Amino acid sequence: MNSRIDIIWQEILADIGTPVAGWQISVIVMACAIAWMINGVIRAYVMRHAPEHWKIGIGTFNRLLFPLSMLVIVLISKWVLGHWQHTTMLHLASNLLLAMAAVRLAVYAMRYIIAPGGVLKALENTLATLIWMVLALHLSGVLPEMLETLEAVKFTIGKNSVNLLLVLQGLLTILTTIFVAMWLSRFVENKLMQVDQLNANTRVMLSKVLRVFLLFIAVLIALSAVGLDLTLISVFGGAIGVGLGFGLQRIASNYVSGFILLMDKSISIGDIVTIDVHYGIIRDLRTRYLVLQKLDGTEVIIPNETLIINPVINHSCMDRNTRVLVTMQVAYESDLDLVLKLLVKAADDHPRVLVTPEPTAIVTGFADSGIDVRLTVWIHDAEEGTASLQSDLFMAIWRLFKANNISIPYPQREVRILGTAVADVKDENKDG
Repeated sequence: MNSRIDIIWQEILADIGTPVAGWQISVIVMACAIAWMINGVIRAYVMRHAPEHWKIGIGTFNRLLFPLSMLVIVLISKWVLGHWQHTTMLHLASNLLLAMAAVRLAVYAMRYIIAPGGVLKALENTLATLIWMVLALHLSGVLPEMLETLEAVKFTIGKNSVNLLLVLQGLLTILTTIFVAMWLSRFVENKLMQVDQLNANTRVMLSKVLRVFLLFIAVLIALSAVGLDLTLISVFGGAIGVGLGFGLQRIASNYVSGFILLMDKSISIGDIVTIDVHYGIIRDLRTRYLVLQKLDGTEVIIPNETLIINPVINHSCMDRNTRVLVTMQVAYESDLDLVLKLLVKAADDHPRVLVTPEPTAIVTGFADSGIDVRLTVWIHDAEEGTASLQSDLFMAIWRLFKANNISIPYPQREVRILGTAVADVKDENKDG
């Protein structure tokens, strides 16, 4: 065990049951109570009235407030009590509070970057476990010995001598820089999405480009910090890029198609479109795919390449008004002028139907059982669905038809049997 850690544990064991330990425990309890009160006051009065754009900073501050405020009180008390007694318990408490603050900050940052789900929960648990394990190894005095053992494991890569500790430090540096880059890109993305002066496609495109750029810079910074030659990495990266270009053509095509769609503004978030057999509203545009929410609530993931090579009907490209058709039959005995007026009246009485363009009713043909008529209406909120609207219109038309004695015909067929054919059948029966 490390000599310094050994001395700390010996002092803690020696102070147990003495006034020295009592003073330190009292300080820890007092610091916990004061920090809890400060945290409660700020939550009750400050957080409630904070502006929305302070949400990120407030969330971070709120999670770090308790351990950091308690840490400040513990450090001040440690400095004061250190003039006449041991403060090893306070030293141990300060290390635990630092670890607690690190865990809370890391967990909050992950929740800000990664969408809720099983992956986020697993990463949170893994990160918290690693932080507490490192602290436990440090307090037990094992960590310095582990670091020395890792540094002793050496191997060569080309002309360079590398040890295992350097490799782990490099991986940790890369992960940290990528983590910071993702956090910054998410922060800037949220800021961009609040800029109403920019088109939605432009905001999404800028956020995606910024994320790729920050991740690239983060990797370069991490590799430079580790001490790797970036010229070798550029050659190696070029070879990988050529291999990926041949092996992952479809994926690359989807990414390029995504940037094209964002730049040419042919579709935007919130547009009502028909893609192949799917009709719905675009809820999200990603660099590889888009999310289409159908009117029944289901979501369809469509690769961006599909929108480039196949026809896409954008019902709200120039105008968000959507046409809804209601077709039916009436009996041949019906007054067609009255039928058309009643259809338009049913449409005019519905709150979702637009006045301009005005509803229209026309005769579309003469069928076997009755006369085909069609009502055309326009709505501005197709994302709310059309099934309920059609149902309301059918019900209104049904009531108006019943009130005006207009009937909807049953399917019917007229069969005629000629007299000669009947006579021939009778003669054949006699001969039989």
